[in-house]
Amino acid sequence: MKKLALHWKIVIGMVLGIIWALLSSYMGWSSFTINWIDPFGTIFINLLKLIAVPLVLFSIIGGVANIGDPSSLGRMGGKTLLLYLATTIFAISLGLILVNTIKPGKLIDEQSRIDNRINYEIWASSQGHEIKDGVNYLKDPAFFERAQQISELTKQDLREVSVSDKLATADKRKETTPLQPLIDIVPDNFFYSLSNNGLMLQIIFFAIFFGVCLLFIPNEKSAPVLKLVDGINEVFLKMVDLVMQAAPFFVFALLAGVVSKMAGDDIGKVVEIFKGLSWYSLTVLTGLLIMIFITYPSILKVFVRKIPYAGFFKAMSPAQTLAFSTSSSAATLPVTMECVEQNLGVDKKISSFVLPIGATVNMDGTSLYQAVAVIFLAQLHMIDLTIGQQLTVVMTTTLASIGSAAVPSAGLVMLIIVLDSVGLNPAWIAIIFPVDRILDMFRTVVNVTGDAAVCAIVADGENMLNYKESKDPAETFDLKS
Repeated sequence: MKKLALHWKIVIGMVLGIIWALLSSYMGWSSFTINWIDPFGTIFINLLKLIAVPLVLFSIIGGVANIGDPSSLGRMGGKTLLLYLATTIFAISLGLILVNTIKPGKLIDEQSRIDNRINYEIWASSQGHEIKDGVNYLKDPAFFERAQQISELTKQDLREVSVSDKLATADKRKETTPLQPLIDIVPDNFFYSLSNNGLMLQIIFFAIFFGVCLLFIPNEKSAPVLKLVDGINEVFLKMVDLVMQAAPFFVFALLAGVVSKMAGDDIGKVVEIFKGLSWYSLTVLTGLLIMIFITYPSILKVFVRKIPYAGFFKAMSPAQTLAFSTSSSAATLPVTMECVEQNLGVDKKISSFVLPIGATVNMDGTSLYQAVAVIFLAQLHMIDLTIGQQLTVVMTTTLASIGSAAVPSAGLVMLIIVLDSVGLNPAWIAIIFPVDRILDMFRTVVNVTGDAAVCAIVADGENMLNYKESKDPAETFDLKS
């Protein structure tokens, strides 16, 4: 068991969690599961939330500051960042179009979604969040009996939930200026922003501002700060690693608890949850495959005519294979650089600059998955997010992707940030956990393919691309190491 890879241990934990959830529903043990197993899942979420904010803060500062001297970047640096930003926004937009078209979260029975909605409203009230779409099922006494059946609240408690939400909604609807969303991004007290996860955009704004300012001060003064930031970032990455070592047990508890809360003692609801999960997986996978086989080749066709469709995939196949097996852009980076330099003919001056930045800030696959996941989870709980709220998802996902570490499962940490940004329950990540590993493998391939495409475009624009089609790119690499 000790020699078993971590991702297989997590898969075993997920399978056991699903089996326990089914058994718990069938045997009527949901109360036991919620009281004695689910708390460990809550601890897992708390640990990830504890790490997420400082990880994003220091990752973004380090990522921006490590770009180098702004005066020496010039045209190449601006083009690189602009291309990475454009592909990320496109990936998120594609994800939102697919999830709003397919509507995977609405493809389960209505009663299950109503129960999910009631649970969401109870949670939102306990956390002081506004009900996102302004609708409150608990205002209708007809749902009180059902709410009592799926929670431990009395009718009086439920009435208080309804009233508190109504007051909160009224406060939020006070007259504001058209530029209020822009004002909300800029913090007036950074430490207050740190203590409130819902103000994540303010933290990201501060991190980018801090990183940019580091670029404009003398190297002898910025170097110690940057060294400290990189050191602190490594500590938080190690925290993620240690927490993930215990993930198999935590995932079992989280999955068993969340499914038990959603399904209660009705085993049919467990089946409905995984029915919705299948549609969710199909939606994400469709978006990722479009990015790999249509979007990036199309961009290359427009900007770099000398690299043929088949030639690009032939050149990058070793890096894509490694990315799929490791689920880590960082671990794949050396092979990505070799593929880009030797098979695509990119000058080393370009690849050594563009690809490391890409491994940090270009997370197209992760961004697409996060956008789909947030809307899917909202649909699953009968929450209709407005266009404005979905644009918040786009903005938060784009900026959070800069701080998404290029290691397996880091996307889940960032997903907590995105869920928090729109006032949704971070514990819902347990719902998509069963299929996360396989989707993580595909979205890493997207990230690596996007890095290579942007690198080729920048190299061609700088006249540093010398593409010559090779016979067998895989012979250059030892993929077993």
